[in-house]
Amino acid sequence: MRPFLRHSRAILLTTALATAAGCADVEGLRDDGDRGTVHAPRSLWKDIRPDPPAPGQQPGTATAVPGLAKVPDLSMRGVNAVDVVRADITAATAADAGTGRLVDPRAIQRLALCTQAVDGGPDCPVRPAVLADVTGNGRDELITALDLDGRLSELRVYTVQEDGTIARILSQRAVLEGVEVAAEHLAVREPTSNPEKVSISDYIWDPEAGILNLSQLTLDECPGARDDAGPCPAPVTASVTPSGTG
Repeated sequence: MRPFLRHSRAILLTTALATAAGCADVEGLRDDGDRGTVHAPRSLWKDIRPDPPAPGQQPGTATAVPGLAKVPDLSMRGVNAVDVVRADITAATAADAGTGRLVDPRAIQRLALCTQAVDGGPDCPVRPAVLADVTGNGRDELITALDLDGRLSELRVYTVQEDGTIARILSQRAVLEGVEVAAEHLAVREPTSNPEKVSISDYIWDPEAGILNLSQLTLDECPGARDDAGPCPAPVTASVTPSGTG
C-alpha cells in the first residue's frame, strides 16, 4: 500500500472515532451522552393577525390635550395636574368608544371622585404630580398617574410644546410597582408571574417622534426576600421634585 494512502486512512479512522465517541480531552476520548434533539420554535396562529390601529390610535406621536388653556410661560409649575388628567381622560374616552385601547373604561368614574380642590380632594385617585425634565430641553414635564383600583394605574407624562400647548408624551396602563426618573429617561417597574423577578420598561425621550419611546424591556432580580405578597422594593434612585399642584 502506498504511504500516502495509509496516512489518509489513518486520518479518516481517527476522525470517525472522535465523531462516534464524543469530545476529546487530555485523558482521551469520552462520551458526552445523548444531548437531546434540537427543535425549531413553533409559530402559533400564523394565519391570525390583529387589525391595524384605528385613526387616533397610532402609536409614536405626541397627543395634544384638548380643552386646556395654553401655557404662556411654557412651565408646568403652575399647571393643575388633576385638570390635565381630567381633560386627557375625557378626550381619550370619547375617542376610545369603550374599547379600552386608549383608556380604561373605569377612568371616568374614578375621576368623578375628584373635587374642585387644587389636589382633587382626599378621595381623588390622581397621584401627586412630579416635575422632572425628561425631554432634555431644560423645562420640567408633569408626571402623574390615575389609580384605577388597588393595583392597576394609568401612567401619564405631559410636556408643554413651544406654542404653549400641553401634550401627552407617554400613556401606559400598568401595575406601578416602581417608577424611576432620570434625565431623558423613565423606567417603569412591574411585577411578573415570578415573585423573584420584576419587569422594567425603559422609556427614553425621542426628539424626532416627540414622545417617550420604549427603548428596552428587561427583567431584574427583586432585591431581598419576598415571603409575602408585598411589592418588590425599587432601588434607591435620584429624587424628583413634587410640583405641589396636584
